[in-house]
Amino acid sequence: MEKVNAMDLKNISAVVTGGASGLGLASAKRLLAGGARVTIADLPTSAGAEVAASLGGAARFVAADVTDTDAMQAVYDEAERHGPLRALVHCAGRGGAVRLVEKDGSPGSLETYVAVIQTNLVGSFNVLRLAAARMARNEPMPCGDRGACVLTASVAAYEGQIGQAPYASSKAGVVGMTIVAARDLAGKAIRVCTIAPGLFDTPLLARVPQPVREALGQSVPHPARLGMPDEFAQLALHILENSMLNGETIRLDGAIRMAPR
Repeated sequence: MEKVNAMDLKNISAVVTGGASGLGLASAKRLLAGGARVTIADLPTSAGAEVAASLGGAARFVAADVTDTDAMQAVYDEAERHGPLRALVHCAGRGGAVRLVEKDGSPGSLETYVAVIQTNLVGSFNVLRLAAARMARNEPMPCGDRGACVLTASVAAYEGQIGQAPYASSKAGVVGMTIVAARDLAGKAIRVCTIAPGLFDTPLLARVPQPVREALGQSVPHPARLGMPDEFAQLALHILENSMLNGETIRLDGAIRMAPR
C-alpha cells in the first residue's frame, strides 16, 4: 500500500494562542516535543513570558489580544522569523454567563454577550484569517499542505447550559465557521479543523471546589473523569499531521451530553 506523507512538524514554525496555560500550553509542549518552533500568544497579564522561558530556546512569547489585528500581526511576524508559518492551534477564549432574564427581572447583559462573542468568535476569525494569509505564501510541503489550523469550540456549541447563551453562541459560531473556512482555503492547500472539548481540567475549573470538580468528572460516561489538557494536545497534533482531516469538528468529551444545568 502506498505510504502517505504526513505533515512533518520538525523545524516548522507554529503559533499557539492562549498558550500560557491549559489547553494551549499542553499543545505548545507537544509541538515543541515534535521539533517545532513555537510562538505563544497570550494576554499581557498572562505568565506567557515566564512559560516560554521555561520551555527552552524553541519557544517564544508575544503578548497579544486575539481581537487586535496589529498585535496578532506581530505574533505572526515573530513566528516567521523562525521559518514559514505552518501550524496554528487557537485556544484563546473566555467565558461569561448571561441569562436572558435575570433573577431581578431585568434583561440579560448585552455588553457581556457582545464581549464574549468578540473574543471567542470574532477573535477566532481574526486569528484564522491572518494566519491563512501568511500560510498561503508558503511552498507546499511533501504532504501537499501549505499549513493547517486547529480551532477550539466546546460541547456547549451543541448543548449549552442555562445561563451560557454568550459562550454557547460563540462556540457554535466557531463550529459553523469550520467547514466554510476549510472550503474557502482548500484552493490554497490550508486545512482547518476544530476540537470541541467537554469537561477538561483547565485553570478555569481549577477555581471550582474539589468536590464539585470530582462530581463533574463523574458525570462523564467514560472515562469518568475530567479530560487532561495533554489529551487535547494529542488530538491537535494528530489533526496537524493527518492531511485527510479537514473541515471537521471533533468532539473530545468522553461521550458526555451536557444537561440543562
